Amino acid sequence: MNLETLHADERAQLVLGLLFGIAFGFLLQKGGVTTYAVIMGQLLLTDFTVFRIMASAVATGLIGFHLLKHAGIVRSHVRDASLGSNVIGGLIFGLGFGLLGYCPGTVAGAVGQGSLDALFGGVIGLLIGTGIFAELYPSLNRSILSWKPVEKKTVPELLGLPEWIVVAGGVVLIVLILLLLDMFGL
Repeated sequence: MNLETLHADERAQLVLGLLFGIAFGFLLQKGGVTTYAVIMGQLLLTDFTVFRIMASAVATGLIGFHLLKHAGIVRSHVRDASLGSNVIGGLIFGLGFGLLGYCPGTVAGAVGQGSLDALFGGVIGLLIGTGIFAELYPSLNRSILSWKPVEKKTVPELLGLPEWIVVAGGVVLIVLILLLLDMFGL
């Protein structure tokens, strides 16, 4: 990608993406979810810090994206999907998450705070895994990844509801779940 050939709005999107990524990583680190013990606590259902932070991020993202879309600043890009790609992707993600104790976002934050296990196990593993996937992609795409295509629809389209109702309902549901976690001391 050549930055000189990008339009001003494309360059602005890249800069904003970088700034939001840095802010998100900073908040992940400050929230404590870049530490192995917290991640493993979530996987063992003994520490819900990761869930709380991610649920709060999803609620904020729902509201923010909806408002930006309504203002005409952003638009949705619904991607093609298939059951095969979701199952394989979920298995690979879950295996790596369970073995290493980091996901791609938290591994980057852990490297930023100096965790050598995240650097050597996570980043090197991500690079090797990405290389293997890139090499196998053509044959995977003709077989497993295209198995059982899923109709290209948003959640509001699938539910047949206006977008604002899905956003409001999602935010209310997240807040209720967070309140329940607090009520039960989880």
